[in-house]
Amino acid sequence: MALTHEPTVPHHSVQDALRVLETVARHPAGVTGTVLGRRTGLGPRRLAALLRMLRREGYVEQGADGSYVTGAALGRLGSAEGRQEALRATLQQTLDRLRDSVGAAVYLSRYVDGEVRVTQYAEGPATPAVHEWVDFRSAAHASAIGKSLLGQLDADGRRDHLARHRPARLTSRTITSERVLLSCLDAHPPTVPVLDLQEYAVGTVCAAVPITAGSAVGCVALSLPVEHAHRLRRAADRLNRGAAPLLLSLAI
Repeated sequence: MALTHEPTVPHHSVQDALRVLETVARHPAGVTGTVLGRRTGLGPRRLAALLRMLRREGYVEQGADGSYVTGAALGRLGSAEGRQEALRATLQQTLDRLRDSVGAAVYLSRYVDGEVRVTQYAEGPATPAVHEWVDFRSAAHASAIGKSLLGQLDADGRRDHLARHRPARLTSRTITSERVLLSCLDAHPPTVPVLDLQEYAVGTVCAAVPITAGSAVGCVALSLPVEHAHRLRRAADRLNRGAAPLLLSLAI
C-alpha cells in the first residue's frame, strides 16, 4: 500500500535529530556542540533547539565539560529486550507533555491491517477525551484521526477502506459522499493539520497531523469541546510543532 504524504514539520525535525544522534553515537567519549554543528551542517540555533529536545527526551546527556553523549532513554529504545515496554512508556510521557502543552486531550493512532487504531492517549480532568460513541474504526470518514490516516494512503488504499466502512452520517456535518470525501483528501495539503468540526460528534472539534515512520501510517490528534473551538487552529499548530519527539521515538 503506497503512501502519498510529503515531509511535514515533525519529519523535517526528526531527520535532523537523527543526524545529531548518529553523530553523538559515533563519539562515545563525548562530542562538543561545535563539532556537532560541523559534522551535521546544522546552524547554531537549529542545533541548539534539537539538543534541548533530545536532552528533554533523555536521548542525549551533557557532561560537566559541555560535551554530549548518548542518554539512557536511547539505550532503552535501542535494546531488543523490553523495547516495546520502553517505547510505550516513552510515548506516553511525550503524550502527557503534549496534552499539557496544547491544553487538550491527545491521541496517538496508527493504521494497522486496514483499520484505524488509537494506540495511546493522554487526557485529564481539564482535558477529557472524546466519547467514542461510534467505533473509530468505522468513523474514519468523519474524524480528524481517520482523515489524516486515510490521507496518507494511496487511492487504492482509500477506496478499499471505504468499501469496507461505508461513510455513515454521524452528525449534520458528516461527509457521506465517497466522491466528495476522496476529493477533500486529495486536495488537503499534507503539511496542514486535518480538522474535524463536529463531524464525528456534536460538541467536539478535533485536529490531527501525520507522524508516519517508514511504511507505518500514523498520526497524533487532539480534541476540544466545541466551546473551545476558537483555540483549535492554534492548538493544532502547537501539536504539529511538538509531534517530533513521538516520531523520533518511533523511528529509533
